[in-house]
Amino acid sequence: MSDNDPMTRTATVDERWAAFHRWGPYALLAVGTLIAWSAADAIGMTTGERRASGALIGAAVALQVWWNRAVRSRPGPSPAGTCYYAVRWAIGFALTWLNPLFAFYAVVGYFGAQHLLPRRLRMAGLFATAVTLAGSQSGGLPPQGLMGWVLFGAILTVNSMLLAVFGHFAALEEARSRTRVETIAELERTNTALQQALDENAALHAQLLVQAREAGVADERRRLAAEIHDTIAQGLTGIIAQLQVVAATPDRALGRAHLDRALALARHSLGEARRSVHNLSPVALADDGLPDALKKTVTEWGERTGVQARFTVTGTAEQLHDEVAATLLRIAQEALSNTARHAAAGRVGVTLSYMGDEVTLDVRDDGRGFDPPTARACTPAGGFGLDGMRSRAERIAGSLTVEAEPGHGTAVSARVPLVRHDR
Repeated sequence: MSDNDPMTRTATVDERWAAFHRWGPYALLAVGTLIAWSAADAIGMTTGERRASGALIGAAVALQVWWNRAVRSRPGPSPAGTCYYAVRWAIGFALTWLNPLFAFYAVVGYFGAQHLLPRRLRMAGLFATAVTLAGSQSGGLPPQGLMGWVLFGAILTVNSMLLAVFGHFAALEEARSRTRVETIAELERTNTALQQALDENAALHAQLLVQAREAGVADERRRLAAEIHDTIAQGLTGIIAQLQVVAATPDRALGRAHLDRALALARHSLGEARRSVHNLSPVALADDGLPDALKKTVTEWGERTGVQARFTVTGTAEQLHDEVAATLLRIAQEALSNTARHAAAGRVGVTLSYMGDEVTLDVRDDGRGFDPPTARACTPAGGFGLDGMRSRAERIAGSLTVEAEPGHGTAVSARVPLVRHDR
């Protein structure tokens, strides 16, 4: 902790007060003794009073030596502390009775009441000290004559009023200090709990990423299985069927036609196989961010299909987490693949939008469109790969919506949280 820390400052003040309570009585007794004995002749102390004061001084020293050892096991108000305060007050009162200047020692009673006496006895202890000091200030104890008693009473009243005022302020300051200490302790507990929550969230985040990768692997396997079944397997089935016709027909022209069909199917299946292998991992993201990868994907797709394709970025582009970027790229590739296979579109627009805490990918075409409920019933995979894209988005806490109408094109929109790249 720094020196400006509230807890450090409180500890420093407490240490200084502890040093005063340990050594202050010695210092005040020494000052009072020096001044009182210096003025002993002027005050008229007798030999007996001098001896009595010497004995009381020795008793005060012995009392303080005992208490400095005993206080280590009794740091707060206790019966032993009350006894020590009472005996010390009695010694100070007796010394002030013998010589008013010994009040320099008696004044220590103002400083020890809070730490030595229980709450119910503090005001009584402070008042007893005020009596001793009022006697010293009024000329000595006992007061002489009517005017002496009047002066003693007036000084005692003033001292008592000051005690009440300063006692009230001390109580307020004590309550405020206690509240400050409790607040700091509560803040420390809250910070500890918050740090634990952050650590747990970090661990949970790492666990969720692992689960997302595992789920992604499973999704890829299911997608590849469905894609191989729908493309390569069907293409091989078609090739076998064409070759069987060739083997069974004696007509060379018909056989040649079926061979050409088998060759076309083989080329198509080879293309599908290459596309599936290419889609196993987002190699487009290896060297580029998501906007550049999408731009290249859209451009290459447009050149390959002959469809006018345009890519747009809105908002401030940020480097996304690998899972988020890969998911959006896969959704875009799947949407473009569906457009090429089913839409017969003349124009396609792909828009990537950064909007605060989320990212939106929109793929729109002006193709033939379709009826979503009917399309969903077309294939077990959910119709044109829409369920696969939706699963990808939902895996990273996103969503996917499709707007389509026969003859009026199709719009696919994926919305996912904006999770920045790990640093």
